[in-house]
Amino acid sequence: MELKKIFHMIAGDGETSYAKNSVLTKVVISKTWPVLDETLKDMFTKNGFPKCMKIADLGCSSGPNPFFFISHIMDTIKDLCKHNNLNSLPQLEVLLNDLPSNDFNNLFKLESNFNQNNLKEKKLDCFIYGVPGSFYGRLFPSNTLNFVFSSFSVHWLSQIPEGLGKNNKENIYMAITSPPKVFEAYANQFTRDFSRFLSSRADEITFGGRMVLAFVGRSFADPSSKDPFPLLTVLGEALSDMVAQGLVKEDDLYSFNVPIYTPCVQEVEAIISNDGSFNLDKMDIVNVPYDARYDDYDDTIFDKYKSGKLVAGNVRAFMEPMLVSHFGSSINLDVVFDIYARKIGEHLSKERSPYFTIVISLTRKFTEETSD
Repeated sequence: MELKKIFHMIAGDGETSYAKNSVLTKVVISKTWPVLDETLKDMFTKNGFPKCMKIADLGCSSGPNPFFFISHIMDTIKDLCKHNNLNSLPQLEVLLNDLPSNDFNNLFKLESNFNQNNLKEKKLDCFIYGVPGSFYGRLFPSNTLNFVFSSFSVHWLSQIPEGLGKNNKENIYMAITSPPKVFEAYANQFTRDFSRFLSSRADEITFGGRMVLAFVGRSFADPSSKDPFPLLTVLGEALSDMVAQGLVKEDDLYSFNVPIYTPCVQEVEAIISNDGSFNLDKMDIVNVPYDARYDDYDDTIFDKYKSGKLVAGNVRAFMEPMLVSHFGSSINLDVVFDIYARKIGEHLSKERSPYFTIVISLTRKFTEETSD
């Protein structure tokens, strides 16, 4: 399947939409604030802010979270300018990027409300645009971006790794029972994709420009030693149950692989070093529970049924379009995610698996090209 055409979060603002099931990613974004604020402060100290600061949010999706990010970055810039006794504030140009299949219409509706409610209060000019396209290629003119942000997007691959076929059997991602060629194919695809990502951003970001990325990784180097991503292992088990019930064809399950890769820290560091375009200024690790909620989350209280339903809603919001594309419209997604909710709830009652989230801050190096 061609991911550019079919990969997107569930559109609209219905009960199963990403807009209504994106609190987990809001938690992740909020966990990046310390690194983001430190990065902006250092950027301001060394370079100052330009009169018009161009910011890109890559993999913005279609819910309210991009405006949560924009609101925070506006406040941070205002505070930095006030602390340094600057009378004039920079204008902000924010470029919201995702694949062409993303629900940009819903995003623009949210943008209209955001402008009405926030811009007068914050007294800072902010101009927001949508930019459809894959961030594994060029999106913007050379040497134009001052700051790039991306949360929970870079672990998505540009395509299903080549050569998997049906070798992964009932596994829909890397799992302990996956053959070695599966681990190799996923790792190679991530290396190619993340290298392209860095190379493209190197062309677009100005000298001294910054980038903050947050994405899912794993805490151990050998992906065959432990389940790299239980969230998808359990979904594979739910689909296997449907095969046993005759609701899904075995061949369809065996040929289904999810284009995600959860790298270890060493892989990320090596790719950045080999690319050579950026300095890795800071790397932080944030563990965010699968069932995290933004305002009312209490880690001491656990209800496997509520947590299972919450996680199932989050996962359905990003997996449904791929499941329908691969298995066909006949697949009963309500049944899939009812089974999944029970299974992931049981899993969490035994092991509170978190998203092992890697947060990195990068600075664009000076080269001969950037001086032209």
